[in-house]
Amino acid sequence: MEFSPTAMIGIGLLLAVWTAAAAWMMIAASTKARKAEGSKKAARRMARMIDEAPAIPLMIRTDGRIEGSDRLAGWLGLDKLPEYLSELDGGAGKGLSKGQLTELTELVRKAQKTAAPFRMALTPPGSQRSLALRGVLADPQVSPGGAALVWVFDFSESESELSRLREEAARARGDFGALVGLIEAAPMPMWFRGRDTQLKLVNKAYVDAVGAANADAAVEKQAELIEAVDGLTAAQIAGQAADKNLPIERVVSTTIDGQRRAMRVSDLPLGSEGVAGYAVDIEEMEELGRQFRAFRDAQRSILDQLSIGVGQFDGERKLVFANQPFRRIFGLNSGAVAQNLEFERLLSNARENGKTPEVRDFPEWRAEHTAWFASDETQEEAWPLSDGTHLRVVAQPMPDGGLVMIAEDRTEQLALSATRDTLLRTRTATFDSLFEALAVFAPDGHLQLWNRSFAGTWGLDPELLDAHPAAPELLEAIAPNLEQPKQAKSIGEVIRAATLDRKEQAGRILLYDGRTLEFAGIPLPDGNGLLTVLDVTANEQAEAALRERNKALEAADEVKTRFLSNMSYEFRTPLTSIGGFAELLEAGIAGDLSDQGREYVQAILESVSRLTEQVENVLDLSQSEAGLLPLAKERIDMMPFVTDVVRARETSINAGELTLDLRGSKASGKIEADPRQLGRAIGQLLDNAIAATPKNGKILVDVSKPKGVAQIVISDSGAGMTKQELARALDGQGDEKRQGLGIPLSRQLIEAHGGTLEIQSQKNAGTSAIIRLP
Repeated sequence: MEFSPTAMIGIGLLLAVWTAAAAWMMIAASTKARKAEGSKKAARRMARMIDEAPAIPLMIRTDGRIEGSDRLAGWLGLDKLPEYLSELDGGAGKGLSKGQLTELTELVRKAQKTAAPFRMALTPPGSQRSLALRGVLADPQVSPGGAALVWVFDFSESESELSRLREEAARARGDFGALVGLIEAAPMPMWFRGRDTQLKLVNKAYVDAVGAANADAAVEKQAELIEAVDGLTAAQIAGQAADKNLPIERVVSTTIDGQRRAMRVSDLPLGSEGVAGYAVDIEEMEELGRQFRAFRDAQRSILDQLSIGVGQFDGERKLVFANQPFRRIFGLNSGAVAQNLEFERLLSNARENGKTPEVRDFPEWRAEHTAWFASDETQEEAWPLSDGTHLRVVAQPMPDGGLVMIAEDRTEQLALSATRDTLLRTRTATFDSLFEALAVFAPDGHLQLWNRSFAGTWGLDPELLDAHPAAPELLEAIAPNLEQPKQAKSIGEVIRAATLDRKEQAGRILLYDGRTLEFAGIPLPDGNGLLTVLDVTANEQAEAALRERNKALEAADEVKTRFLSNMSYEFRTPLTSIGGFAELLEAGIAGDLSDQGREYVQAILESVSRLTEQVENVLDLSQSEAGLLPLAKERIDMMPFVTDVVRARETSINAGELTLDLRGSKASGKIEADPRQLGRAIGQLLDNAIAATPKNGKILVDVSKPKGVAQIVISDSGAGMTKQELARALDGQGDEKRQGLGIPLSRQLIEAHGGTLEIQSQKNAGTSAIIRLP
């Protein structure tokens, strides 16, 4: 049978469709098979997951039947899960208790009726397992007809953990309460800030410090205890601590109760909770610190003023202070303290500068002295240096492990001590070599020092003095050697006056052997008294001889006075008679005289006049030397008075063809003087000048008053005198031109007026006489 092409095409299409349908059916069947297998696997996996899940589902239908896993039966203590809810009460300590079952039944019914979920926790009787039940109305796709689905959780471990957490929470609440009470009762301000750095909690001390009514008011007002510093508020600094998660501590000043107080403020970040803070009042500590620094500075300032060197080392044996004498003694520069020079290095530098003693093993010596820091006792040493310096070094360990080193230059003191010893030996030698008997008594009256003459002068036994007896004992030994033993009391009074009363007192006493002793008590600067004794026996004898001689001189002076009085009468009376008779002869009473007779009479008159003048000079000089020259002083003008004296010698000046230069004025003033005696003194000097000046010579008379003293100068241009000639003239032994007693008499007359006479002369250069009168 043959088919047409069209039929063949139709059949081909049909076969193709059939093949495609068969293939699709096979693919669909394969897909369903795979899906079924996947569903089985998913169901098995879901069942396994439910078995391994921490919660077990329990389906409770409206008729009370239940569906669940055998795991749940094990949790309830049953061998297998019963068919109905009411059978969960297995009795004998299995399943649920009646009360638990009743409560569960009521909750299930309520959920089935109202679809209200419920929760329940229970512990099956006789079991340690804690179960949590969460019930809901089951989804219709899970169980249509209003069944209830209850998920049962085993939270036994969670319950233990919860119990533990409850205990810890209770303990934490107790600790927190105690901590809050402690913070509230703390004497220092404390606070807590939230993450926004705003105050959340403050304690009572904070409230009192800011002056708020209570903590809530302080938090509400955000009352800050700490003032802004450098433009940063306390909240901003707390924010910095939170951002850096690092605590910030600072010392600031704030006002509390009207007083500025120094506070150490700490901000402590607490993670995400906020920032805690507290402030400790360190004002007293700061004040103590200031006082300590002031005391230290004052102490170091005082130490700088001392002449003793002081250096301080800390516990690390480093130099922290050295005053100027210490640096000078050890040759330290000004930067030694700033460089914290170590003790060992200081000793090494001192050795290089020759400031330590010469030792054989210096490292060992240095180690021994470094051990001073560990010693409990004060160390003292003497350091003789190579340059002759002697140092006294004292090391005082300090409680902080440091050391105070004191260095004193004893060179001068040792030199003074040696000088003192020398002086003491010199004093002893001096005491022993004196002629006087010396003894030194202490204020209590005991004999301290004496010289070798003391015992012999008083006639004492030297062994008695070696016992340093008291004054009463010494006086008791002296009394038998006195002419009047009771006079020993006067010696004791002198000793007492010198030692206790600090007064000088003297006395004289006669010994039994005829010697006379003169003693005196002298207070010494050290509080002791010096008794000096001198044997004046020879002086007494000499004094007696002088008294006898003085009496003889007084008698001779009386004879001399009487002689001068008699001689004045005996000399003047004959001269007056001779002169009177010569004048009568010249007047012609006895008749006319020849020319030669007149010459003789004239010569007699001139001789009488000259002799009269010489007698007057001798008498006046004798009276002046004897202090018997009478002066009738009156107020006289110097210039007119001298002028009259000069004019009286005008004839002699003209006869000698001399030139006279008289100088002066009324400015020379007035003086108190005897016109006759002063005129004689000036006249005598003027007569000597006239006699010593050759023809055509010059005489100068100058009257002045320099510096308030009247002065008369008489000078001539004569031949002058040598020193020997001037000395003889002053003694009244002049040459033919300066004869007699003119110069000595003038000097005596001028000195009787309280003035002075000065003679200046040079050979071939003239002579000058200078009279000065007050």
